[in-house]
Amino acid sequence: MLNNQTFLQAINDSFNEFLQSGTSRSTAKLKPLHGAIARDLAERLSSDYQICSQGYGKGKEAKMRGRYMDKAVDITVKYKGIAMAGIAVKFVMQNYSQNSNNYFENMLGETANIRCGNHPYFQIFIILDKLPYYDKQKHIKHWETFSDHNISKYMALADDNTDAYFHTPNKTLVYVIHIPDNEQLKTLSEYVSYYQFLDFNITLSTHQYEPFGQSVILNDIEAFMDKVYHTIKAL
Repeated sequence: MLNNQTFLQAINDSFNEFLQSGTSRSTAKLKPLHGAIARDLAERLSSDYQICSQGYGKGKEAKMRGRYMDKAVDITVKYKGIAMAGIAVKFVMQNYSQNSNNYFENMLGETANIRCGNHPYFQIFIILDKLPYYDKQKHIKHWETFSDHNISKYMALADDNTDAYFHTPNKTLVYVIHIPDNEQLKTLSEYVSYYQFLDFNITLSTHQYEPFGQSVILNDIEAFMDKVYHTIKAL
């Protein structure tokens, strides 16, 4: 089953797929990460459950019925063929400040759609603690830090009552990771080349954030997966 060590290895494999493709938009980077989460769920649940995800089983996502529209979900749990719960995964590697509000608003919207359709929904948000900000020519304009200010919206989310607010995921995992810094890199191609040939392991960030409320878990995949399992088994 997943623990922080094995989950970091899956993230490392995902990051290496990004380096091979040279773009964070590549779907190949999703397979080792989504597959590891799906495999963990399959090991925890009985054979009555089917896990649909890239990188696991048939390698395909499944759609869940929402209150307003059906949605293809990163990891879908089916019970005797019927979709019953989902997990969304976001791995941010670049240009966070440009998209941070969109990431958060989209998370709230898709969560409300699925949870109002009477299905539990969980979110995993993975981000580098320092990441490049590229301009349109793929030059590194500056370096961003995932700061206390950036995490504040997740801290507010952590205090929500998930029984009262259906836009709040049943449980959210915020996972802040670190790779060796090199602010001398100037372009995407330099970034990719440098990390392709650097022997390193992705680690958890050592930055100390304020404590979260009960609906958000920080940097603990085991605690998160336990909550997912118990929520699903209680249905």
